[in-house]
Formats: sequence, C-alpha cells, structure tokens
Amino acid sequence: MAKKQQDTENAGAQRQSRKDYLRSKREAEQKRRVYLALAGVGALLLVLLIFALVNEFLLAPNRAVATINGEEISLREWENRVRYERAQRIIVLENQFIAFDGDVGLIQQFAGQQINELYAPEELGQIVIDTLVNEAVIQQAAEVRGIGVTEADVDEFVSESFNYFGGESPTPLPTPTQTVMPTPSLTPVPTAVITELLPTNTPFPSPTFGPTNTPQPTATAVSRETFEQELNDLLVQFRDMGVDEATYRSVVRAQLYRDKLSDALAEENNLSEEAEQASVYLLSFTDEAEANEALEQVAAEGLLTVWNTIRSTPPDPESDSTANALELLWRRQEDLANFGAGVQTAVFELPLNSPSDILVNEDATTETTTYSIVQVSGREVRPLSPSAFEAEKQENLTTFLDSQIAGGLEITEFWRSRVPTQPVLDPKFLVPPTPDPAQQLTTPGATAP
Repeated sequence: MAKKQQDTENAGAQRQSRKDYLRSKREAEQKRRVYLALAGVGALLLVLLIFALVNEFLLAPNRAVATINGEEISLREWENRVRYERAQRIIVLENQFIAFDGDVGLIQQFAGQQINELYAPEELGQIVIDTLVNEAVIQQAAEVRGIGVTEADVDEFVSESFNYFGGESPTPLPTPTQTVMPTPSLTPVPTAVITELLPTNTPFPSPTFGPTNTPQPTATAVSRETFEQELNDLLVQFRDMGVDEATYRSVVRAQLYRDKLSDALAEENNLSEEAEQASVYLLSFTDEAEANEALEQVAAEGLLTVWNTIRSTPPDPESDSTANALELLWRRQEDLANFGAGVQTAVFELPLNSPSDILVNEDATTETTTYSIVQVSGREVRPLSPSAFEAEKQENLTTFLDSQIAGGLEITEFWRSRVPTQPVLDPKFLVPPTPDPAQQLTTPGATAP
C-alpha cells in the first residue's frame, strides 16, 4: 500500500515537473520572440537613424535647390550663403548701433528692410537663390569668354576694399574739368537768404565688412598691419556667426566675375559712353488753374521771368500756391521719367528757348496729377558720368542675365523647410523707439514730467 502511494506521488511529481518544464519552455520561447522583435525594432531604428544621418550630412547637402542651364546649386552652398547674408546684415546693424549711439529708431528708419529680411527666412532664402542663380550664369558666360578670376585677384580686391594698396598710394581719381553751362537770358532774382541753421540728417554709415561693388580708392591708404588687423577682426566676426572664410571669398570672387563680365558685355554691345542730354527750366503745378494762369504769364513775359519769380519767392506755409521751379542740368531722356512721358518727349523735341504748352502727368502710384511747362536751354551729345555709365552697364548685364535664365531655371521646394535662421539678430533692434518728449506732450492726456 505504501509502495503504491509512493508510485502515485512520483507520477504526480513527474507530471508537475513536466508541466513546469513546458511552461518554462513556453515562457523562454516567448521571451526569445520578444527579444527578437525588440532586436528587429532596434535594428530598424538604427538603420533609420543611420539613413537619417547619411541623408542629413551626406545626401541632402548635395541635393540641388536650383538648377540653371544644367548647373546645380547645392543645398550646402545655399545654406552657407544664407548664413553669410544674415551675418552681413547683422554686422552692418551692429555698426549702425554704435554709429547712432544706440538710437534704434534711427536704425529702423534706415535699415528696416534688412531687419525685416532677418525675420522672414523664406524671403531671404529666395533672395539668396536668385543671387546664386545670377552668379552661376555670370560665371558660365565669363568662362565661355575666357574670363577668369584668380586667388590673387581675390586677395587684391579684398585688400583694396580695406584701402590697402600694397604699400602704394591709391590710383588718383580723374581731376574734374570745368564744364560751361548755358546761362539764362535773364539774371535770376536772388533768393531769400536763410540764416537759421537747420538740423541735418545723421549720415548713413557705409558698411566696411565686405565688398558689394568695386571699391573706389580713397586718398587715405592704410598700412599692411592695419589692413590685416581689420580683415582678421571681420573674419573673426564671421566665424563667431558660423560663416567661414571660404564663403566670404566666394562672395568676393562672384563680384569680380560680375564686374569683368559687365565690362566685356559693354564692349561686345558697343555700349556708348555718350548720350544726348539736355538742360531745361521746368515749372510744375498740382493745380490746373494755377498752371493755366502761369502759362498766360509765360506768353506775356517769357518763361524765364516767371521761372525767376517763382524760384525767388520765399516759402510761405500759408500760401495756397503749388508752383515749383527747377533747373535740370544735362539730363538724359530716361533721367526725366519721374516728370512723365510728356516732359520726356518735349525736352528732346522742343526748339531751344521755346516754352512748351502744359504737359500733364498722371501718377497712378500717388494718384496725383502734375502740370508742367518746360523750356530747353541746351541740348547736345555729352559724355556720361561714371555713375550713369555704370548704371548703363548694369542694366545691360541684367538684360543679358534675363535672356540666359529664361527657360533654363528649375527651383525645388524642399529648401523652404531648411532655411537657416542663424545667426540671430539681437532683439534690441526690435525695441520700439522712445517717443520724443515733444510728441508725448501732444498726446491726449499726456502731462509734462
């Protein structure tokens, strides 16, 4: 009986042991599957992480944000340039902050657009894309013409932008020659002498951080030590803002290509350094009745008499007169665009010293109408001023670029989510300016301190 009971107990123990074994086996299998699943998920996450890193640091930077005539502009190049443009603007604003003794209101008045661009990433990103596209087309056209820019060219441009000319004096500017201007047939009546000194606007400081146009040599050249120190200070500023020297030099190189191609295109297109120009006496009014009355006086007394009278009349805040008298010396036809098409045409068609009829100009932008009477005192072909000829060259270059870009430009959209927002502008430039005490007193409810 005892043996039977022992056999029963042994059998039960074996069944229990087998049950525990099967259960532990199932649990081990489940754990193994869980571990395999976790390992699979981990491996997948690792693969995704590796792919994201490869895409972020190897693939994406080489993707094209734009393609112009088969040449790609990479994301890396574009991002570097956006950071440069941001740094450039911030350096200018900081220089203005010092020059204007911290007057934020004055800075906002002069550089409001630059501040807005720093807080509109997509707008600045598009500006940079357009700039890089133009630079790519310029370099393509320059290389076709055998035009190149060396590192020595870049070095020279940088040094001259800091007024360092290799220890030599800068090339002197041409000495202006006296030009004989036509004189009116009637001696102008002396204008009233203003003895009260009026406040002048604070001069807008010129940026010294990097070239945007070919620098004009100044009479004061700096030493090599001064140049190297100033350049190093600039590069340190850029470096602190995440901009390397290579990007700075690429901007200089692009400007040199632009200047050289502009000169080459001017020669190819036989761009004239002369143009027909005219000198003119102009009377303008915004009141038609007053203009008609002036025209009757011109017919009776001559335009120069009326012109002298209006020009010599002291300003009177209480007067209802809208008359204005101007003498415009040696202007091209396009220089007169602000006065309206009628004035532009009349100045280059009227006989000399003969007054015109009333010329009406309706300005849709300002919704104003101007009534003008003109008399040409001289008209001849004359050399363009350096600034006017440079403007002609730039317009000629712009026309060329438009023709080269048309149909050959593709811009992707993925860049819009990747516009750099560094470096960041100091919030001090967004502080509302302190109201002028005099203005505060004119505010309803304001009291004197």
